[in-house]
Amino acid sequence: MRSIFMRYPSGKAKAVTFSYDDGVPGDKRLAEIFDRYSLKGTFNFTSTPCFSSEEIEKYFLSKGHEIAVHGAFHRANGNTRPIEGIRDVLDCRIELEKRCGRIIRGMAYPDTGITRMGNFGSYETIKSYLTELDIVYSRTLAGDNDAFELPSDFHAWMPSAHHKNPQIMEYVDKFLALDLSENVYHAIRTPRLLYIWGHSFEFDRDGNWDLIESICEKLSKSDEIWAATNMEIYEYVQAYKNLSHSADGHLVYNPSLTDVWMDVDGRVYMIPSGETVRID
Repeated sequence: MRSIFMRYPSGKAKAVTFSYDDGVPGDKRLAEIFDRYSLKGTFNFTSTPCFSSEEIEKYFLSKGHEIAVHGAFHRANGNTRPIEGIRDVLDCRIELEKRCGRIIRGMAYPDTGITRMGNFGSYETIKSYLTELDIVYSRTLAGDNDAFELPSDFHAWMPSAHHKNPQIMEYVDKFLALDLSENVYHAIRTPRLLYIWGHSFEFDRDGNWDLIESICEKLSKSDEIWAATNMEIYEYVQAYKNLSHSADGHLVYNPSLTDVWMDVDGRVYMIPSGETVRID
């Protein structure tokens, strides 16, 4: 039986993404840091970010960053009635799409999100209405870990760590040191993702902009990492999942508009968009 693993663009086994909340002035400075180190971020805005449409285009969208939903009223989905949660998400999405001129389908839960449930709410209900609202992923929190796993449920997407985690530089070093080649045990070779989140105003408050500079500088020195937004990660995973395989596994067809890479027994194949590739 073959060993088959998804690989990111250019056959890379590691990816990194950032997620920062609230649409505050420091987001501009943070985006410029990401630009300097050729990294990408997802910026989760309420419906009243402090940036004009022109500024959003100039400092974020034109640089390859993503704008995502963070709730018109910044209310925890787990503590609102479904009709209120729907309004919070939908109003925010509509307003941000007007400002950005883009379709917005990503989100980060505001406040305590889905970590606490009040008013007899449930995650199943929240996931159901987010799906109906065409929100394809939403970031949660409070589960920092150094497993670097992709989510099994994109509506409960757990990041690796907040940038204030005292072990954050240890996590970065461990991530960079991972060996995911054919030389290691089979189960270890799955693609990995380092996902860092926070609020840019914390760097001003804590006086530690040098922390995010150090993180970005260290990550930028590796040529083994794909830098992507949250949505780019989600869409790439979906493209990989949608590959069609022949019964004997020797043919793979890619029906998506995205080129996809896969590792088969230590050999990396690119499956171009709309093409069928023979796996030797």
